[in-house]
Amino acid sequence: MNALIVYSGGLDSSTLLHQYKDDIRLAVSFHYGSKHNDREISYARQNCEELGIRHIVINLGFMNEYFRSDLLQSGGDIPEGHYEADNMRKTIVPFRNGIMLSIAVGLAESNDLDAVLIGNHFGDHAIYPDCRRSFIDAFTAAAKAGTEVGIQILSPYCDISKREIALIGQELGIDYNKTYSCYKGGEKHCGKCGTCVERKEALEGFDPTEYEA
Repeated sequence: MNALIVYSGGLDSSTLLHQYKDDIRLAVSFHYGSKHNDREISYARQNCEELGIRHIVINLGFMNEYFRSDLLQSGGDIPEGHYEADNMRKTIVPFRNGIMLSIAVGLAESNDLDAVLIGNHFGDHAIYPDCRRSFIDAFTAAAKAGTEVGIQILSPYCDISKREIALIGQELGIDYNKTYSCYKGGEKHCGKCGTCVERKEALEGFDPTEYEA
């Protein structure tokens, strides 16, 4: 496999990066104007450099300007509470994965690659429609039909939990201090937003993260 990875710099995609490092030829991060983009991408750059994987950043600033989501800099305050709470729907960025995967597929074919890796996981399904198996399967069919070489979309974590992902990372010896999750984008993880709560649950027993609360 010669793969491109959609790489945010968060816990899930960083685990994917390390697990499939021997198959990855290119990593792409998208700056779409989220409150935590800058901090995530700084770790993405660092991890790719350490692994010797080519890394590029593509600006999708139009999403921040025209899309409605509290995850974006143009949106409201990040809600606090459990990841599966209804108020976390405010962090949905409409069709974000669809947009990013479309670009990633074009990049893969342009670089003579045959697969695109994405790190969505089962816990995302409750509130994010474009993280569900039905979406990944549909997009995989579209990518195969719409590219000359039949690009594959691979989502190895689609049917497992974030805890299971973290345990894979622990076995691989990943330093999770070199990842970022907090939707608020502060210097320290807030410890209260949905993704911080989920990070705590995933890394319980071996969490190196310093939280504000």
